[in-house]
Amino acid sequence: MKNPLSLLTLFALLVCMVANAQRNGKKRNQPIEDNSPPKLIIGIVVDQMRFDYLTRFWDQYGDGGFKRMVNEGFNCKNHHFNYAPTSTGPGHASIYTGTTPSMHGIIGNNWYDKEENETVYCASDTSFKSVGTVSEVGQMSPHRMVTTTMTDQLRLHTQMRSKVIAVALKDRGAVLPGGHTANAAYWFEGSDTGQWITSSYYMEQLPDWVNAFNASSTITDYKKAWIPLKDINSYVESGSDNNAFEGLFEDETTPTFPHSTPNLLSKEKDFEILKYTPYGNSLTTDFALAALDGEKLGTDRDTDFLAISYSSTDYVGHKYGVNSKEVEDTYLQLDKDLERLFAALDKKVGLNQYTAFLTADHGAIHVPAYLKDNKIPAGYLNSDQIKSDFIDFIKYRYGTTDIIKNISNYQVFLDHRVIANLDMDLDDVQEEIAMEFLKYDDVYKVFTGHQMWQNSYSDGIPYILQNGWNQKRSGDVMYVQKPGYASYHRTGSTHGSPMIYDTHVPLLFFGKGIKKGSTADRTEIPDIAPTISVLMGMAFPNGSTGKPISKVLK
Repeated sequence: MKNPLSLLTLFALLVCMVANAQRNGKKRNQPIEDNSPPKLIIGIVVDQMRFDYLTRFWDQYGDGGFKRMVNEGFNCKNHHFNYAPTSTGPGHASIYTGTTPSMHGIIGNNWYDKEENETVYCASDTSFKSVGTVSEVGQMSPHRMVTTTMTDQLRLHTQMRSKVIAVALKDRGAVLPGGHTANAAYWFEGSDTGQWITSSYYMEQLPDWVNAFNASSTITDYKKAWIPLKDINSYVESGSDNNAFEGLFEDETTPTFPHSTPNLLSKEKDFEILKYTPYGNSLTTDFALAALDGEKLGTDRDTDFLAISYSSTDYVGHKYGVNSKEVEDTYLQLDKDLERLFAALDKKVGLNQYTAFLTADHGAIHVPAYLKDNKIPAGYLNSDQIKSDFIDFIKYRYGTTDIIKNISNYQVFLDHRVIANLDMDLDDVQEEIAMEFLKYDDVYKVFTGHQMWQNSYSDGIPYILQNGWNQKRSGDVMYVQKPGYASYHRTGSTHGSPMIYDTHVPLLFFGKGIKKGSTADRTEIPDIAPTISVLMGMAFPNGSTGKPISKVLK
């Protein structure tokens, strides 16, 4: 008789072997997760894009642009700038450095430089020459930005093997995202030239692919009438086409479609006008795709970075305003450009082999005149009257205007030497001036440099202003206009304030390493660079103050 214990043992071994085989089979059948970094990162900044442009025009968008990013990627619905001024230069710098003007130093598009005693531009640098043009508009570099960018960190992470190319109609929209180590930053010279150019900071001559693009008919082909993409009667998320709140092109008597003026149709002059149409964004997409091919981005083992800034949305917004059919049409046409961009990336880099993010450099206010007509408190800051009244006060109170060096960007710059020579206390002078500004009807809040030094704000307007206040570069007194007020002309929209309409912008992530989903938790502009840094497994930009958005990442 056989041993029953041996039979039981043999049976148990067979059961274990079958179970192991089943487990191993399941493992073999499971897809292997690809944890390698993306071949290419695409950073997209849409100039002056409010968050609600994503939702207002949703039904008009196609499936391959904004909707693809939302449906296949991650949507941060409560995304904000955590500083002011909310303008293009600081916006691009903050997105890419992962910090605020208080740290990276780009405190405006232009600002009064206390050391040079003159107004400076955020990207200007006369130590370099223009490349691709005989004008001075190519004399640019990122030297005023004192911290690194995520594009810099990518280059450092790969021993400079990664390529970084930045493209925008605006010079600052390319120079600042490209960082200090970019292989190239290109921007568009309008005027009567109509060429993509760069600076000798990056190279001594344009590459062949750029020369070929400039020599093609691509640019002149966009000098055509601006006709709506769809039936204008379907643009129900915008106001009337003919109203008093929009600007005019030359020779126009009404701000209505189609826009077809001599300068828009001319093939030989005024290429600047393209910036004020959706065709400026299409031209940017064309050039970005040419860069993708010309630089062979995303084709080797080291991750490359293509930074694209769409500037025409800002030009159109300034001219026509938040509620215009022109803005709606511009976003519908941009949606088609994004679809075209992603389709090309799918084909040339590979589906799920690239990662993209999309955000804005600031939002925008509704045209205050439009708000006022609809019984919403709004108006215009009379800056000239404020300055005149303020100078009269200074003369009366101190007997001299020498204590004032400059008034700009809603800030007062004092001459500290003069104040010391007059044996006055700087903190007292700042406070006295702040109290004077509070008397002016259109001024809502005022803060002093002393308050910025002594306090650490964590919310509200003071928090936003403090993040925008740089100890070495900012003024002594800062004032804020009332909500709904702007220092601007009576047509079109603007931006720059710490108010929520200027701070609330979209943030979408899409592609390799990104989860599908959304969040209504607050995220902030400086969080973008750390999130991409974690995705890449590289060091954060060296001045970064943001936090990675962990919900975004797989």
